[in-house]
Amino acid sequence: MCYIAPGQTGACDRYANADGRIVRTDPVVMLSHALTAGQRVVPFAARVWDGDPMPADTFVTGIGSGTTYPDYKPAPFIVSSQVEGTDMVTVVTEAIFSYCGVKVKIDTDRFLGPEGATVRVDGEAVGHVTTAEYGSQMLSLGGVHHLTGGTKAEGRVTCAAILALCNGAPVTVQIDGGSTVTVQAGHAPVVDGQRQQRMRVGCGSATIGMFASQWHGAVDEVVVVDDHITGVVSEHQAGKVLGWTPTGIRIKGHRSTPGRYFKVSEPGLGWGGTRLTDPLAILGEWNPKKGARSGLTLLMVSTTGEDFGYYVLDADLVPRPRPLPKALEATVRVIDESCEPSLCTVLFIGGAGGSLRAGVTRNPMRLTQSVQAGATRLTSGGAECFVWPGGGITFMVDVMRLPAGAFSYVPTPALVAPLEFTLTRADYLAMGGHAASITSLEEMMARGGEYPTAARLEPWRSDGS
Repeated sequence: MCYIAPGQTGACDRYANADGRIVRTDPVVMLSHALTAGQRVVPFAARVWDGDPMPADTFVTGIGSGTTYPDYKPAPFIVSSQVEGTDMVTVVTEAIFSYCGVKVKIDTDRFLGPEGATVRVDGEAVGHVTTAEYGSQMLSLGGVHHLTGGTKAEGRVTCAAILALCNGAPVTVQIDGGSTVTVQAGHAPVVDGQRQQRMRVGCGSATIGMFASQWHGAVDEVVVVDDHITGVVSEHQAGKVLGWTPTGIRIKGHRSTPGRYFKVSEPGLGWGGTRLTDPLAILGEWNPKKGARSGLTLLMVSTTGEDFGYYVLDADLVPRPRPLPKALEATVRVIDESCEPSLCTVLFIGGAGGSLRAGVTRNPMRLTQSVQAGATRLTSGGAECFVWPGGGITFMVDVMRLPAGAFSYVPTPALVAPLEFTLTRADYLAMGGHAASITSLEEMMARGGEYPTAARLEPWRSDGS
């Protein structure tokens, strides 16, 4: 129902009018482990295909295959194959998702915004900040309410933003009450114009547990500053086991178990994800009755090793900054070296429990049950998916594991993602599959699809996906 003028493409850029005939603008993507370098476009359909055999392990993906819409017909390709002597069937389609979004994991201890805060692109709400995880901040973007439940502008911006993220492009978001962040799958985040370098090695307490033995004998006290748990080595169980001498230090914060303090500062872009630019601000008066003395040495360090300071107590028990001794340089450096690079990860999440199942089988519930039972393997563009337990077929996939340009859109607005359902031929027939539409790879190459196009054959990613 999309009018496409001669020589033009449609609104979604997936179809074009070539001499009065609707054609696909993108090729069907096929993967093979046997293809070791580069990628190639191969002829498709009888009038041009020269019969060259495909590699034995060729896997047809849903990328570029077309959809089952309006869902009364079988999926575009239902391809038979043999895997280790077993007859298999792979059903491929491009699924249209209104119920979809992305979960963005941002590896940084920097504060991006309060939990539940609205995330915006070009002023339009596209999602929210969700619960932080260990060393990472998390965003939930997209979803049906932003795509179709708000204004037209909100829907268009949301669709464009999550499509860009799924296809590996950068997107800059603004977080209410927080930061401006540029996110791109496989790249370091940029927070308020500053590219992040490191993911913290652990919380303050964990950092002490890992490195206390290296500090023992080289410094009298160590404080690891963290927006979650700030650690104090002389009070920490690791210090106790090593025989650390009490120092009379006092931390301004909520004391948890010994050597572990919460809420030493509000979250921010300073030391260890706090607002601190001067770590001494979290120290109270030192207690000489509990070990404080003139000449006592103190190392304060963040959970990434990026921020550190060395101090010596004077006669009034006031810490005075001093150059970091050579003996401690290696211990700070090892924290830095133990940190993983700061990275953005984008997971596409979609609900495939609707009418697209009719393109696989005449009994949609049987497909759901088969996927949930693990009898049918669900992949997206050849990449492994995590299928959520419970009702329906709700899955997540790492967008970095799919070939480039795997996602597209329709003007609903909604995203289009490739899906492949692989199962034994016997199970496929038993669930009421479209037996008359099963074809071999060679027949598929010779016959082509519903719309003229080419096929792109490329290697599987080296990570095994």
